[in-house]
Amino acid sequence: MSVLFLFIDGIGLADASEFNPFSERYFPGFNRLTSGRKVLKDGPAQPTPDTEITSSFASSPAAETIADKSQSTSVQSSAPVLFKSIDALLGVDGLPQSGTGQASLFSGENAASLIGRHFGPFPHSGTKVLLQERSLFHKAASVGLKPHFINAFPDVFFQRAEKRNRWSCATLMTRSAGLHINSLEEVRQGSAVTAEILQDYWQSLLNVDIPSITYGDAARRVVASLNKYDIVLMEYYLTDKAGHSRNMVDAVRSIERIDGFITALLDELQAGNNHTLVVTSDHGNVEDLSVKTHTYNPVPLIVSGPHAAQFNEITDLTGVTPAILSCFQYTGNY
Repeated sequence: MSVLFLFIDGIGLADASEFNPFSERYFPGFNRLTSGRKVLKDGPAQPTPDTEITSSFASSPAAETIADKSQSTSVQSSAPVLFKSIDALLGVDGLPQSGTGQASLFSGENAASLIGRHFGPFPHSGTKVLLQERSLFHKAASVGLKPHFINAFPDVFFQRAEKRNRWSCATLMTRSAGLHINSLEEVRQGSAVTAEILQDYWQSLLNVDIPSITYGDAARRVVASLNKYDIVLMEYYLTDKAGHSRNMVDAVRSIERIDGFITALLDELQAGNNHTLVVTSDHGNVEDLSVKTHTYNPVPLIVSGPHAAQFNEITDLTGVTPAILSCFQYTGNY
């Protein structure tokens, strides 16, 4: 049994509106992931369709597209799906930020409360200890579990991070746990994924000589890692970037990209497998293009697989790490 933690930056749950791409377009991957419920503020309370989807882990009709938001997928399986909203404010005034939100997600501790404010996008000096000593990866490794961060980073990232000693939350957690951060080498080997999934940005923006891949290729890399590691983290950031642009076309494209990956991933995670998929975010953003900033909205928590019930009691970001560890009967300190 393994857990895939799919972290999608900057997705909240908002009401349907002309500024919300989740109400303006149909996304088949998310539709399957949520058992046919929309990624909206009232989504978790919506009843599932008459032909209820009780698991995301089954193939969707091949002809399904992202054109008609009235479409839905109806498949049956036995593994449960949890879809709920969780708080990203953490009892602290101000707009949630990536630095404290992600530190809270990846440690199970309230990073914003620790320093008395929300902070980002990088880790605050007062919260680095959570990622350097008390993170999900540290706690997992301490009891013999094997965690892994599947994202890869280009050479320029390492050059800048090392020069400034400024790492993202996920990379700081990974390197502090003594784990390898993937680079171009692992991308070429086919064992890691780039942040934009298809490798095309590395080609066009960084002039890196690598081929484009399909969503299926990326999904197979992730599933292969689940057969080697106990906890696999994957991070996707283009949704947050698109939210700041306030451009509906960019927002839809950013969601379509992760949606295409989710569709391929669910096709690979066939019914009857023993993996658990956890999807959540650090704060809202792309769901409300009427503002350029992050939002006060709650974020989605979507869990599919045999351990979905372990996540029932989560109310905010700090509950995710403890719930992941509880899937392995972790008995250490949270």
